Amino acid sequence: MTTILICDERRIVREGLTRALSSVPGVDRIDHVVHGDELRTRYSRQPADVVLVGTQRAVPSGLEATRLLVSANPQANVLVFGAPDDAATIAAAIAGGARGYLRWDASRPELVAAVAQTLATTPVSAPRQSLDPGVRLTQREMQVLQGMSEGKSNGQIGRELYLAEDTVKTHARRLFSKLSVHDRAQAVAHGFRRRLIT
Repeated sequence: MTTILICDERRIVREGLTRALSSVPGVDRIDHVVHGDELRTRYSRQPADVVLVGTQRAVPSGLEATRLLVSANPQANVLVFGAPDDAATIAAAIAGGARGYLRWDASRPELVAAVAQTLATTPVSAPRQSLDPGVRLTQREMQVLQGMSEGKSNGQIGRELYLAEDTVKTHARRLFSKLSVHDRAQAVAHGFRRRLIT
């Protein structure tokens, strides 16, 4: 189960991110807080796999919230989002412990990729992490994995590849077995970590 915690003072931003992320493979719960103090309290009570922190309008508080959260919880996976051309904020976010920086206008596939890459830095299922170096994915399995990384459903992947949805599911099951993972989120994380997908 993958959980996401969004921290931003604007309801429209929180709702927009929730809509965009609710169909990301493997995401089971999305929670919200408005301010940095709430963020630290909520995280200490119920840690999330990925934390999204907004910086625009309240740049110091967003960056400070990130710094304090990561300082108290070094394992926290924080993505900061803000203006696309604000190099100083990007540098400050990374210096404060953020794993990455997202533009306000990031597309849904970019959000999916950012979350997947962030999860790829965290042990998902330690006992089953290893991948036999001799394992090779077929072209179809690679195409299915790429589709998963873009947040597409089995039906959407099937339509793009001219395959029946049941056939896509079969490729997905074989893919999970080869990668020794349980679900889409883990498969995508493995894919990014092993540079199978970009």
